Amino acid sequence: MSKITAILLPLAGVLYPFVVYFGMNRVPPPMFALVLGAIWLIRAPSLMKQPGGKLMLGAALAYCALLAFSGNDMLERWYPTLISALLLCAFGLSLIYGPPLVERIARVREPDLPDAAIPYTRKVTWVWVWFFVFNGVVSAVLTLWAPLAWWTLYNGLIVYFIMGTLFVGEWLLRRRLRAAA
Repeated sequence: MSKITAILLPLAGVLYPFVVYFGMNRVPPPMFALVLGAIWLIRAPSLMKQPGGKLMLGAALAYCALLAFSGNDMLERWYPTLISALLLCAFGLSLIYGPPLVERIARVREPDLPDAAIPYTRKVTWVWVWFFVFNGVVSAVLTLWAPLAWWTLYNGLIVYFIMGTLFVGEWLLRRRLRAAA
């Protein structure tokens, strides 16, 4: 069951722009809020154990409440911007209070991470910080001034190509650095 819930929130995030695109004029905002809030609540137990998880959960549920009580369907388009802001906070705060989030992720796979790798994980965390700044700004601009189709294309497809490029690029760089060491 925990594997299903671990997949549910990211899957909802990936599908969210398309659900908004096809459902914005058909499904009332309180229904969007109810489903999205329920998904966050299902993930709540595992989020509460993660650094920044309480903040993410609280902000997401506050967003869902605002969406539900306002009834403003335009608010549905702000969700990707919110997620970018929350991830920016998580990655950014990890640089201040340490260890950097990328180091934490690396240590799950490699608990005895070499000391030489720590500055590298810090740099990669900075790359993700700047990505979330960029993504949040682009998503907000599209929310404010672009047609729904452009917003959906960016938030439902283009951003995942950018993220995939970052993941693959970092993986290739890491392999190259390890081979050189």
